Amino acid sequence: MNFISTEIPDVIIIEPRVFYDERGFFMETWHEKKFRDGGIRASFVQDNHSRSSKGTLRGLHYQSCNPQGKLVRVTHGEVFDVAVDLRKSSPHFGKWVSVYLSDANKRMFWIPEGFAHGFYVLSEVAEFQYKCTDFYTPECDMCIRWDDPTLGISWPITAGEAPVLSAKDEKGASFEMADCFP
Repeated sequence: MNFISTEIPDVIIIEPRVFYDERGFFMETWHEKKFRDGGIRASFVQDNHSRSSKGTLRGLHYQSCNPQGKLVRVTHGEVFDVAVDLRKSSPHFGKWVSVYLSDANKRMFWIPEGFAHGFYVLSEVAEFQYKCTDFYTPECDMCIRWDDPTLGISWPITAGEAPVLSAKDEKGASFEMADCFP
């Protein structure tokens, strides 16, 4: 596996080793020792799987209590994936990093606790799978506006097209009003 640093060192892109033959392919998506050696020390308690249509934007989500680290990947289609640092003590507070994830490139993205996360679907359909380091806690569920001008995320949205948002995401808080981490 190849572990690639981003502009925010705690957020890591993972390129798994993929073995192809006439039957298809095989790859490891989690190997505790290899991930630990790559700088990711995580214990996962929950796996999630979502399916979204083209133009859907989910996020920017996080939990104010019981924060979740997430190991994310796309098993069908393609998304533009974003992590935003919400740790006030971090030199990268308020900064974001992104990566294109797809079934073709098979990349994974490690987003540690203390970050907001979101993605935008580029393909007709995308299936998104992720492992979490803590359980979903509805009373801690938070959302920051995907288009917050303070963050200035460069989403690859076609000019004149509005992303498809949930009611929760339409009501996301501004970054200035977000309940951030110490």
